[in-house]
Amino acid sequence: MTTFGAALIGTLVWGARLSRANVAGLAVAAVALVLLGWPSTARLVRGQILQVRQEAYVSASQLLGARTGYLVLRHMIPQTMGVILVTLTFAVPSAIFTEAFLSFIGMGVAPPTPSWGSMANEGIRTMLSHPHELLFPAIVISVTVLAFNLLGDGLRDALDVRMRGRE
Repeated sequence: MTTFGAALIGTLVWGARLSRANVAGLAVAAVALVLLGWPSTARLVRGQILQVRQEAYVSASQLLGARTGYLVLRHMIPQTMGVILVTLTFAVPSAIFTEAFLSFIGMGVAPPTPSWGSMANEGIRTMLSHPHELLFPAIVISVTVLAFNLLGDGLRDALDVRMRGRE
């Protein structure tokens, strides 16, 4: 099972528990998505830290007497910020789509709170007479997800140190 699939199933389970407890809202959905989505980001950051820790300039700094805090702040965090930013930029479309899906099936935010998924769900009912009620939320979701994916691609290309020498 993929990480996205596991996160979606976990979000559905937490959504069902929270809906039974009459607790709903965008903040609860955001907390559930963050709690279920952080392991993949942590795995990437850990891999980057382990890779940067083996670099020659980190070893040279250690030999010169640099403390661990200095190494983390001066060398490791700047080298991992690109990966963190790109990962978060790619996580936003996933969160948007998951929230829209949960709202579409009725397990998302409460009805007075606007959501693109609940708008699309309401548009399904009147699709034959008023198709714009379904098309506009679907188009907005698609354009927003595409925009964040393109932003992530641009950030990845701009922040990748290995690609700078090939230009």
